[in-house]
Amino acid sequence: MTTQDLSSWIGRSETTQDRISHNLVKRLAATLSEPSPCPDDPLPLLWHWAFFQEPVDAAGLGTDGHPARGGFLPPADNRNRMWAGSRIEFLGSLRVEAQVSRRSTILNVEEKHGRTGSLLFVTVKHEYVQDGRNVLIEEQDIVYREPTPPKLGGTDPAPTASWQETVAPNATLLFRYSAATFNGHRIHYDWPYVTETEGYPGLVVHGPLIATLNLRAFQRANPAARVRRFSFRGLRPLISPDTFEVGGRLLESGKAQLWATAEAGMAQVGEVEFSGENAR
Repeated sequence: MTTQDLSSWIGRSETTQDRISHNLVKRLAATLSEPSPCPDDPLPLLWHWAFFQEPVDAAGLGTDGHPARGGFLPPADNRNRMWAGSRIEFLGSLRVEAQVSRRSTILNVEEKHGRTGSLLFVTVKHEYVQDGRNVLIEEQDIVYREPTPPKLGGTDPAPTASWQETVAPNATLLFRYSAATFNGHRIHYDWPYVTETEGYPGLVVHGPLIATLNLRAFQRANPAARVRRFSFRGLRPLISPDTFEVGGRLLESGKAQLWATAEAGMAQVGEVEFSGENAR
């Protein structure tokens, strides 16, 4: 299918409803080794990715474990789907047990060609509404790539960090995060599939999990900061059980650079805009 054909998906939208279930929040807290928020407490940043996951019967799944394409998202047959990055604006706090609606709109569909072959980029805007007002706005970039060997290295080393935490992404963590976010993508838990079909050397750490741990490390290091905006972009995969570091540095007043890095170089980069006193 050509890019012109796929352009008909631009502008499509759908609205879904969900409750920020305390039970699911408790499971995610246990997965991330965090205290669980109580009902009416603010939902920790980026935990919203565990919600608004529409269940799809097994017959409606593709071979990769994702829902088969061609419904809300455009079809991209015989391509591997990845979450390339997001740009998020925090206008308020989602609350545990609150009823929330999410309006999703496809902003762009674009074919690009890189060193690993043809790439189809789909940008989706999500607007989360609680008590009649937008609380969170996110633009999410999804990429569909042709089945080619994944890029495992070749990125720059990380700068000197002002704060840093080490993460040990074992298979249990990946499985529990997949379960909490209802993510059926087999690269995160199915060893034969990820190694034999998609060509990775092991289970792949979720991009949103890396981003969540990265932003958490920023908040721990800068507890006085109120996060206003956060963006991240994946550079290469991280493979379980190899440890990696999440860290960052302050760039200027109200801005910080974040990254996730391992022996082969940086795997994810991000930026935070925040208000409040710089803690470091």
